[in-house]
Amino acid sequence: MPPTLAQRLASSIRDVPDFPKPGVMFKDITPVLHDPALFAEVTAAMARPWQGKGITHVLAIESRGFLFGGPVAQHLGASLVPVRKAGKLPHTHVTEHYALEYGEDAVEIHSDAIDAKSLVLIVDDVLATGGTAAATRRLAHRLGAGVAGIAVVIDLAFLPWRRTLAGVQVETLVSFS
Repeated sequence: MPPTLAQRLASSIRDVPDFPKPGVMFKDITPVLHDPALFAEVTAAMARPWQGKGITHVLAIESRGFLFGGPVAQHLGASLVPVRKAGKLPHTHVTEHYALEYGEDAVEIHSDAIDAKSLVLIVDDVLATGGTAAATRRLAHRLGAGVAGIAVVIDLAFLPWRRTLAGVQVETLVSFS
């Protein structure tokens, strides 16, 4: 039997120890991007659960979420909306702060990017604590949009994102525990 997509992803994603700080095992998705067929299969698989659900906008989280969000938006026939770190957007925007294990951060979205007629899908590369995805969800709700769910490549199952995102439909492609 040929390997599943999850198995191929697990063998393609590179572990980088002690990045960005000592004690962290970083999951590097760049080998996936270097394989055009695998990359295309990944973005198609990320979009598949959301086909026919009326998604109007894909909210792609900076920065690696941008890599997957664009193709997912194309698969869904949806608009692409960048969710940026604070201070990066040139137009009027809305900011949402969230806690990190070592401080605080913020994400922003243009205030005219989505509205009450929008149904959004949040896309990123990895779920760890779920803080960035939860902040993005709050941004969408503040602008009146509905949130269909979250699509990511990597589930870091040993971290608490499930508690942070309880009640939200989350689709992942590969899990590391």
